[in-house]
Amino acid sequence: MGVAQRIQQVSMDVLQVGQGSLYPALHRLEYKGWISSDWGSSENNRRAKYYALTAMAGSNSKPNWRRGSGFRRPSAWC
Repeated sequence: MGVAQRIQQVSMDVLQVGQGSLYPALHRLEYKGWISSDWGSSENNRRAKYYALTAMAGSNSKPNWRRGSGFRRPSAWC
């Protein structure tokens, strides 16, 4: 399953992320050390990049919620 599809599934269709936003964000997270990536083969034997959270992400995993941002914390994060 692709990253964008998984985000949409986990958020129960609340979040829909386009590839034009997703991949620059993944590159920034990798640059900051929050995720790592490796190349591998997909189910269709195509080259695919796989992402994983790093230990650094675990210490910074709670989002920085600002008052009035218009977003609510999903109950699974409470």
